[in-house]
Amino acid sequence: MYQTALPAQLKLQPLPPKPKVKLVIDKTADSKQQISKGTKTFKLASIALFLLGFASFSLIYGVQPLFPNFSQDFSVNSAESSLMLSLTTGFLSFSILMTSAFAVGISRKQLMFWSMLIAAILNAAIAKIYNWEFMLVVRAAMGVVLGGVPAVAMAWLSEEIESKDLPKAMGIYVAGTAFGAMLGRVGMGLLTEYVSWRAAMAAMGGLCVIAALGFLYLLPNAKNTPILKKKGFAYHAKAWLSHLKVRALQCSYIMGFLFTSVFVTLFNYATFRLAQAPYNLSPTQISLIFLTFALGMVSSSISGYLIQRFQRTTIMAMGYGLLFVGGLVTLHESLYAIIAGVSLCTMGFFTGHSATSSFVGKTAKEHKGHATALYLLFYYLGSSVMGTIGGWVWDFSGWGGVVLMTSGVCIAGLAVVSFLKVKKLA
Repeated sequence: MYQTALPAQLKLQPLPPKPKVKLVIDKTADSKQQISKGTKTFKLASIALFLLGFASFSLIYGVQPLFPNFSQDFSVNSAESSLMLSLTTGFLSFSILMTSAFAVGISRKQLMFWSMLIAAILNAAIAKIYNWEFMLVVRAAMGVVLGGVPAVAMAWLSEEIESKDLPKAMGIYVAGTAFGAMLGRVGMGLLTEYVSWRAAMAAMGGLCVIAALGFLYLLPNAKNTPILKKKGFAYHAKAWLSHLKVRALQCSYIMGFLFTSVFVTLFNYATFRLAQAPYNLSPTQISLIFLTFALGMVSSSISGYLIQRFQRTTIMAMGYGLLFVGGLVTLHESLYAIIAGVSLCTMGFFTGHSATSSFVGKTAKEHKGHATALYLLFYYLGSSVMGTIGGWVWDFSGWGGVVLMTSGVCIAGLAVVSFLKVKKLA
């Protein structure tokens, strides 16, 4: 028979000691590997983005001083010759939105490289095109292709550069756009004094091919941009609408529209004013006014430093203030006063544009490519819409009317900045 043990006879064994578990969290697993100022990678990225800005903007605006050549060689009037620029910028503004949607599915670096390279080749090919309509088609195609640069570049900066160093990096990119816009206009104008405009177009295309290759070699590979699956139009429309509902981004888009409205309008019709009495400057002499873009290069870089020391709204207000004062200075009849006023306007525009564009990247928490695309859409709409209205004002009331109009736009911009500051949105 089996004998059952009594409870008193049971000897309980002690439980083994509880193991000490140390929870180790790998902080690097989910952290972003962003680029910081002072590193070699930051310097390489800065040079690459400078080349990107230079090439894209020189390709866009380089034809502006060649309008008289187009009119003479193709027997078209001045309005038709201006289509060489307006078609490019018009298709560019449309392409930016579409590219921002397309960019979420492929490498941003590759998209920017191929956009720049193809546009440079098309620009060089124009040298061998003798049909006016076909030439316009090529310029429109360049606008579509170059849509792969502006929005994607700003999104790349926002995602790959540390937030505290973003204003500096954005300022360098904007400086490159200023240099490209300046060299494209002034360089092409000066080249046509010695070679044909066709040779000048080929030279510009070749130079930008070299810039594209340099960009590809220097730009670091992205560490924080995920390669996502392609989404339908509804997905992108939802992303755009989500940004348009953010009050801070609404203000940024309005300011982008207003900044470029003032700047482009003043430059457009300053050239007409200087071509008339008592100045009677030649097209080559007038093109030298775009040398003031060098001040824009400096101003955009300085803006990056100032944002780190002062409130962003202060820098935005400074931009509108310089544009306002510069416009008033140009009312003086002295040629030196006009150059000084245009210089102030250049510094004001690039200071304000650099501060506002970097604010978009900082404010957008997701879908940064979509956010920056919307900013650039409003930016180019300001150029086209107000630039055209400025022509009517010029015809009706001359330079005084143009300055009055741009002064009103500056006041509107200062009102938007004040709203941002009062609501503590920036």
